[in-house]
Amino acid sequence: MIATDLSEADLSDCKFHNCNMERTVFDQTILRNADLSTSYNFIIDPDNNDIKKAKFSVHGLPGLLMKYGIEII
Repeated sequence: MIATDLSEADLSDCKFHNCNMERTVFDQTILRNADLSTSYNFIIDPDNNDIKKAKFSVHGLPGLLMKYGIEII
């Protein structure tokens, strides 16, 4: 799913298994109950997308916190 535009898509309950989401755009995307726990290289702004009850792995945290300039080591 490299360089895919998912803006304004309703992806509720979707399961993304081992998806490389490099350069994928999430803007006003609904990800309620979505499972991205095995996906990687995504950047998702939690303030700009509905991620209620979505599943992410610990390895996905940098992609959720990118806008805050937090370094996770």
